[in-house]
Amino acid sequence: MLTASRIRNAKPKAKPCKLFDGRGLYLEVRPNGGKWWRYKYRRPGTRKENTLSLGTFPDVSLRKARARLQAARDLLADGIDPGEARKADKQAAAKAAEPVATFAECARKWMRNKAPGWSDSSREKARLVVDDYLIPALGDRPIASLTSADVLAVLRDMDRRAPSLARKAAGAANAIVRVAISEGVREEGRLLDLNLRDNLPRQRKGHLPAATTPASVATVMRAIQSIASPVTRAALLVCAYTAQRPGNVAAMRWDDLDLAAAEWLIPAEVMKMRNAHIVPLSRQVVALVEGMREYTGGRGYVFPPIAQQGNSHLHRDALSKALRDAGLQGKQTPHGLRATLRTVARERLGIPADVLEAQLAHAKRGETQAAYDRGTLLDERLERVQEWCDYLDALAAGGDVVAFKRRAARRI
Repeated sequence: MLTASRIRNAKPKAKPCKLFDGRGLYLEVRPNGGKWWRYKYRRPGTRKENTLSLGTFPDVSLRKARARLQAARDLLADGIDPGEARKADKQAAAKAAEPVATFAECARKWMRNKAPGWSDSSREKARLVVDDYLIPALGDRPIASLTSADVLAVLRDMDRRAPSLARKAAGAANAIVRVAISEGVREEGRLLDLNLRDNLPRQRKGHLPAATTPASVATVMRAIQSIASPVTRAALLVCAYTAQRPGNVAAMRWDDLDLAAAEWLIPAEVMKMRNAHIVPLSRQVVALVEGMREYTGGRGYVFPPIAQQGNSHLHRDALSKALRDAGLQGKQTPHGLRATLRTVARERLGIPADVLEAQLAHAKRGETQAAYDRGTLLDERLERVQEWCDYLDALAAGGDVVAFKRRAARRI
């Protein structure tokens, strides 16, 4: 067996030489004077010969080298290759030293990857769910250890405040975790198990609340006219007058308006059916839009964001909140104003169904949208839209609402 003095006195030679200590341990003396501890052993299972480095002398003394030898032999006795165990330890240490990927980082990456293919409304909805709900609650959590229970706690809280958004948030959370797995920052196959059917109250399905009688429409119109914010009030009135989707109204751009021709061209990329849609504008709508110039200078979006709002235009959720605050919760939603037009204009004003469907952009499958809008229906729609807006104003002013148009009523 080796001694400390023999090791110190070992002289380098022209070729590496080995000084053996026993049980597979030896000291390799190199021509440059370097002295390396080595352990020669056979791998478990294959019995192939392998050599494990145990450090250099004098940093690793004879006593320490023998201790490291014993630790390696203990692993072998348990059927563990000490060389492979060392590699695994190094990989684990390197991984531990890497910055920890958080939920917020993966959420941002998911948004960047998906946003180019989304419409403006889809992009804004995803931003709302991620920035306003998921990141505040989960943003700092390591994505590698995020559990289904962590996310479900957030979803249950969301369900009490915004049930429809809770389900969208669940889909977003699952997608974000898939991004983490694909990036190698979360273990392969560790998807979230968000069983909403068993973990959230059953969502009631049905039509969105909407006024469908003249009396209820009058109540809604007066409530909208009483809203304090001029921007929110104007946007809701445009929703009522045009019956367009709230998201499209909130994101109306000056560049899409031809006020001289009284037309609003909604680009295909922001429409639900991906077809451009022309909306004829009544005198009331033109006046409302012109009134927004003092807030925007006629550039960008028509309806600017309200105070403390982070997005670049009025958010459609601000419209919903305004109706709720005006006492219309469960009675009227901004989207429900489309149903109001479809029902009341047909029954009370006798407006043909095809004209109403064209106004709502409910084009039948296979029809060309440009022809649908640019044909004779566009002129008729402008006439009928003006009739509808005058009717709404009359109701709000307290007009008589007793008779149906198809019965030749002369009163409102």
